[in-house]
Amino acid sequence: MQTVGRFAPSPSGRIHLGNILCCLLAWLSARQKGGRVVLRIEDLDTARCPRRYADQMEEDLRWLGLDWDEGPSVGGPDGPYYQSQRTALYQAALEKLEARGLVYPCFCTRAELHAASAPHRGDGQVVYAGTCRGLTAAEAAERAKRRAPALRLVTPDAAWGFTDGHMGPYAENLARDCGDFLLRRSDGMFAYQLAVVVDDAAMGVTEVVRGADLLDSTPRQLYLYRLLGLTAPAFIHFPLLLAPDGRRLSKRDADAGLDSLRDRLTAAEVLGRLAYLAGFNPAAEPRTAEALLADFRWDRVPKEDIRIPAGLFA
Repeated sequence: MQTVGRFAPSPSGRIHLGNILCCLLAWLSARQKGGRVVLRIEDLDTARCPRRYADQMEEDLRWLGLDWDEGPSVGGPDGPYYQSQRTALYQAALEKLEARGLVYPCFCTRAELHAASAPHRGDGQVVYAGTCRGLTAAEAAERAKRRAPALRLVTPDAAWGFTDGHMGPYAENLARDCGDFLLRRSDGMFAYQLAVVVDDAAMGVTEVVRGADLLDSTPRQLYLYRLLGLTAPAFIHFPLLLAPDGRRLSKRDADAGLDSLRDRLTAAEVLGRLAYLAGFNPAAEPRTAEALLADFRWDRVPKEDIRIPAGLFA
C-alpha cells in the first residue's frame, strides 16, 4: 500500500518555524517511502482563517520546495481541500454517532466548565465531568430554549492506546483523562477531533506526522475511527520547537515567522538549520528538501522539545 502523508495547517496567520518543521518532517517521511502528500487547509474557524492566509501558505510552501500531490490549487479526487467546504461530511458522521445513542447536548458555558472542580489536563483543558449527560429529553428541550447546545460524545471508562511511530507506546483512559469530548460547538462549528478523523479517512491518509502537543488527542481520534468503522492511519509525533527563551512558538513570534525569515534567509538555509536542530543535518548548512531525503531518519530526531539557539535564524 502506498504511503499517503499530509500537511494540514490552520491558516490563522503566517507560518512559523514550528509549522515549517512539521511540513518538512511529513514531506520527508512520505517522500522517502515513495509516497504521496496531500495538502488540506483546516479553516473550520473561517473568522480566524481568511482565505488570503491559506493562499499565502501555499506560496510559502512552494518557496520552501515542499510540494504536494493533492490540494486546493492542484486538485485531486478527494476534494474539496478546505475544511470549511466539507461540513456535510462531518454532519453525516455526527448523525451516524447520534443514531447509536452516543451523542448528547451540553449546555455548559466555558466559564462554568472552568469554574467546576473537575480535574484539568496538562494543557489546561477541563476533563468534562458529564454534567449534561443525564439530562432527560424534556430538560434538554427546556434548556435549548435559552441556549444552543454543544454536542458531546460519550466516552468509555477504558484505556485506548497505540504505539506512536516516534514516541513509542501511549495510552489514556478516555473517561478519566479527557471525559466526553466535543463533536460540535454551541455555535455550530464542528470540532477538530471529528473533522480530522473524517478528513484523513476520506483522503486515504495512511501516515499522520504532527507535533507532540497533539499526542494526547490521538486516543480520542482512534475511538472515533473505531466507532465510524474507518481505518486509522499510523501516527508519528515529534518534539515541539521552542523559542530561545523556552516559550512555545506561535504566529505572534515575528522573528520565527516566514515573512521575517524570507527577508534574510534562503529556503535552503531555513530547511538546513531546521534539519540540523532535528538531528539529521550534520551542520547548520543550507540543504534543499530533496537533498535532505538521503539523511532523514526518525531515529535521529530527538524526543524531547527542541530549543532554538539564539541567533541561529538571524
